[in-house]
Amino acid sequence: MSEYLATIKWRRDDQPFTDHRYSRGHFWEFDGGITVPASASPHVVPLPMSIESNVDPEEAFVAAISNCHMLFFLSMAVKNAYVIDSYTDKAIGTMEKDANGKMSMTKVVLHPEVVFQSKQPSLVELEGMHYLVAKWPVQSYWWESTLLILALYPEKSFMTL
Repeated sequence: MSEYLATIKWRRDDQPFTDHRYSRGHFWEFDGGITVPASASPHVVPLPMSIESNVDPEEAFVAAISNCHMLFFLSMAVKNAYVIDSYTDKAIGTMEKDANGKMSMTKVVLHPEVVFQSKQPSLVELEGMHYLVAKWPVQSYWWESTLLILALYPEKSFMTL
């Protein structure tokens, strides 16, 4: 069993509260010592009650999925004797009504750009690595959205999981 700690801090200070026009700006503190400015998404709570430059829960959710995929992908590359020089992903999550009419993160699209040092996997090997990573039990058990992976090496290809 593993436990993970996040402390969420918000203060009203001198703002009115009962009119729903209070700031949604707050902070996430993690056990490693980092503090992240956070807010509700401006797509959910209009400006100025939300803070566009702060991380919102929806962005953090998409980042967590992309982050987990990257970490498992790097491990998979090592197991297959590939050396990766860089990995960049501009992941996009889509929030919309699901089949039950409930607002939900229905889709997350990963756009991993992987630069290998010398030995290059074939497109089939690359897609296979992304597929195995996405189906890894630790990654696939905690969310129900559709995951799309757009692998950009050496040409574009879609994979829906």
